[in-house]
Amino acid sequence: MTIHKSVLLEESIKALNLKKGAVVIDATLGGGGHSWEMLKMIGKGGKLIAIDADAEAVERFREKLKKDGIKNAILIQDNFRNLGSILEKLKVEKVDAILADIGYSSDQLEDPKRGISFQLEGSLDMRFDRDQKMTAEKILNEYGRKELEEIVRDYGEEKFYKNIVRGILEYREHKRIERTKELVEIIENHVPVKYRHGKISPATKTFQGVRIAVNCELDCLKQFLSVATGALAPHGRLSVISFHSLEDRIVKESFRENARGCICPQDFPVCLCGKLANLKILTKKPIMAGSKEVENNPRSRSAKLRVCEKIAK
Repeated sequence: MTIHKSVLLEESIKALNLKKGAVVIDATLGGGGHSWEMLKMIGKGGKLIAIDADAEAVERFREKLKKDGIKNAILIQDNFRNLGSILEKLKVEKVDAILADIGYSSDQLEDPKRGISFQLEGSLDMRFDRDQKMTAEKILNEYGRKELEEIVRDYGEEKFYKNIVRGILEYREHKRIERTKELVEIIENHVPVKYRHGKISPATKTFQGVRIAVNCELDCLKQFLSVATGALAPHGRLSVISFHSLEDRIVKESFRENARGCICPQDFPVCLCGKLANLKILTKKPIMAGSKEVENNPRSRSAKLRVCEKIAK
């Protein structure tokens, strides 16, 4: 059973403009809320391909489908960065819609064994795919100063990254960092007192940075987007929900690049580059959760939905 609440559920599904019989992809299955609504929209004649790196999420949804007798869904345990090879194996050339809800699910966040939440005592794991070898513990105890500073500064966007990394290096000289509580204490002891009692926990950004590094989240998103736009059929739509500025920037830039046509200098009398736009951006500004959804699901407050459509040529 899942405890995850899908964010921007109505908005993201509506944006896909789904029709009966459509072939659709949920690139990040998670709790399965988006997939379930997609199945309703495409009907028995349609096909859903649902992907997730988390084997537990895939198995959980498989049981739900079995219980309800639904047979027009294909579940794949893999990272959405591998969308190209997944479609190739399935012999699917084009799809009518793709949805990606980037990040982690509440099921993962509330699992102490995952170590994603700084509020829960648990092991420093942070993996979405439990079969991969890289963990947060390995990064925190084996990476050098420069690598750790880049992770906390660039992925966590933490301004006190030098102090925090110094604390990590000093701590591990005496003991291996193994638990979430240990990392939280290191962070709290190496930031200004005022920062310890702000609106958000001082551990928030460091945990974000390490989690992104463990799962190669930004690179995965870039690879996914590069394939997803090409996998869309004419007039097919792509909806992407992101949760922080790093992700949203990648999505926005990818959409803009694919929506850009001629790149010749303005003073050229005719186009020589031959570049044509592949996508039409449908959201000039990202769609955000309303006050009612934020009240019922606080995690939705930082969600941003961007949508684009494949141009028919």
